[in-house]
Amino acid sequence: MGVQVTNADKGKIGGGLSPGLYLIATPIGNARDITLRALDLLKTADVLAAEDTRSLRHLMDLHGIAVGDRPLLAYHEHNGARMRPRLLGEMAAGRAVLYASEAGTPMISDPGFDLARAAREAGHAVTSAPGASAVVTALTLGGLPTDRFFFAGFLPNAAGARKTALQALAGVEATLVFYESPRRLEAMLRNAVEMLGDREAAVCRELTKRFEEARRGALSELAAHYAETPPKGEIVVLIAKGDSSSGNDFDLEREVTTALETMSVRDAADYVSARFGVKRRPVYQLAMRLSAGTDE
Repeated sequence: MGVQVTNADKGKIGGGLSPGLYLIATPIGNARDITLRALDLLKTADVLAAEDTRSLRHLMDLHGIAVGDRPLLAYHEHNGARMRPRLLGEMAAGRAVLYASEAGTPMISDPGFDLARAAREAGHAVTSAPGASAVVTALTLGGLPTDRFFFAGFLPNAAGARKTALQALAGVEATLVFYESPRRLEAMLRNAVEMLGDREAAVCRELTKRFEEARRGALSELAAHYAETPPKGEIVVLIAKGDSSSGNDFDLEREVTTALETMSVRDAADYVSARFGVKRRPVYQLAMRLSAGTDE
């Protein structure tokens, strides 16, 4: 009563799909990383929607699946508000609508989120056919702990906002996972050293493709490497969680004194507490005393 149940592609009479929205994962690099179930859905869905219709058409061509006379519609962040009513109308008319992101699993940094939410709110069944994901693939290759991880997507473009975002994640007790662009990678790694400390990290690049790379090291080492060797391709960055015991391994007063040379009391407290994973309040109190020239 009042609980929505998805049909998990239960067939209609005649072998077709039940009405609703079908989300399929597409390869992140290697075209063969597509599931049999996704191929079946591509063959039988009534309406096809994709973040990039050219990518989906190419994928279907590779696997010998014809679009035929079925609609193949673009659905992305720039036209979502205009296209959603059309796709919801197709579902309401009893058709099975398939949505594919450009690469990887829908809903992960992907414009399909609003479509899936609208479909649920309209009472339509929503089914996911899982598959490739850059986040999970990077975690399997990066060599950092995977028992707990926090996916933060893309960081802001501007350096100040990026540092603020990194600082907010300093206390997260899990491996941090980010998407990053090649042109910002070095700056992002150096900002991470500033705000998180020189933690262990991994840069996973061109996953499942010919030049796949998973390079592991300290954040500062990785930043230096990519300064000399500018990266190409799509990138996932993993950063190890901070060591909560690190407060015993450094001179807090010295670090605060150094920070106060170029920062205000508030900024120095924020910076040191984030960098070394210690509570902010005692750091702020120490900064206040040092700034006032006393050490009580």
